[in-house]
Amino acid sequence: MIVYNKLVRDKIPQIIEDKGKHCEVKVLNHNEYLDTLRVKLQEELDEYKTASEEEDVAELADLVEVVYTILKHKGVSIEQFERVRLKKREERGGFDEKLLLVKVWGKEETQNG
Repeated sequence: MIVYNKLVRDKIPQIIEDKGKHCEVKVLNHNEYLDTLRVKLQEELDEYKTASEEEDVAELADLVEVVYTILKHKGVSIEQFERVRLKKREERGGFDEKLLLVKVWGKEETQNG
C-alpha cells in the first residue's frame, strides 16, 4: 500500500479502480481544499522545473489547471483574471526581453557600493 495524501484530478480514483486496485479518498472542506490547492500548485511547479523538454508543456498544463481551479474556487473568472494579467503586463511589462535585474543603487552611491 502506498499513502499519497495529495490532491488528485477528479477521474484518478476511477482510473485506479479500472486497473483493479482500490483507493481511499476524502472530500475536503473549503479551508482544507484551499490549503491543498496551494500545496498542489507548488508540487506542479516543482514537477515543471524538473521536467524534460518533452514533458514540460504537459507540466505547464497541470500548473495552469491548478491556477484555474484556485480562481474558480475564489469566484474569479478566467476573463477577470486575464484583465488583471493584461493590466499588470501593460503597467509593468512582460518577460519578453529576457531581463535579469542584477543590482540597484541610489544616486549618491557608486555602482560598486
